[in-house]
Amino acid sequence: MAAVQEQTVKVWKDSITTKVHVAGDGPPLVFLHGAYGLTWDPFLETLAEHYTVYAPEHPGTTLGDPDGVKALDDLWDLVLYYDELFDHLNLEKPYLVGHSFGGMVASELAASYPGRVRKLVLVSPIGFWLDDDPVKNWMILPLEEVVKAAVFDQDSPLARGMLAVPDDVTAAQDLQIRVTWSLACTGKFIWPIPDKGLKKRIHRITAPTLVVWGTEDKLVPPVYAEEFRKRIHDSRIEMISSAAHLPHLEQLDNVKELVNNFIRQ
Repeated sequence: MAAVQEQTVKVWKDSITTKVHVAGDGPPLVFLHGAYGLTWDPFLETLAEHYTVYAPEHPGTTLGDPDGVKALDDLWDLVLYYDELFDHLNLEKPYLVGHSFGGMVASELAASYPGRVRKLVLVSPIGFWLDDDPVKNWMILPLEEVVKAAVFDQDSPLARGMLAVPDDVTAAQDLQIRVTWSLACTGKFIWPIPDKGLKKRIHRITAPTLVVWGTEDKLVPPVYAEEFRKRIHDSRIEMISSAAHLPHLEQLDNVKELVNNFIRQ
């Protein structure tokens, strides 16, 4: 198991304190997490077997700096912030992997700064809107409904773990506060959910791109995979069966192999 270190970096004229989780050895790879906050999960652990993984917490979601998100007004500020963060971490052209909200941010970063990304992996990214296949509003849904939409097997340890509540009252309250605040911080850049113009910029992505999607995703319908593929010139889709919005966790071995093979090509 890789030893995970935490780096604290001040960005945006020192107004945002960012915690970056780092582990592994090898070429640099940045992982941008989804709306519910960063957890060092088995997928990151497997990536750290081959790469030096940098997993930053999105602005405002870092404990101790809840006001960090206030320094950024909109999505463009967030993209510029990540450009600065890459500079602070001396990441010239890393591999970039993003899940869900993090996939949208990764797409925006790769479109705005095509030369910053060596290869791009998008796992169930958001960023587009189709009237006939709307994205569920996870920000207002009860957690139970989110889990039903995001996890294929409701009896799996993953689904049960997402619904688990600590026995300790204080720990349970802290968890609820963390999740709620993470949703608020990431929601600042996407509310309302319909796209923020990614479709106008995504053609600028030049990095080879792998789009990974669960066939049973009921949070962000699988039809969106084709929207990403047809708009990114050098891209391909891998649909993962028996998986929903979290294919990298539900079918870890399969997705791990796909990602490693893609990066090594």
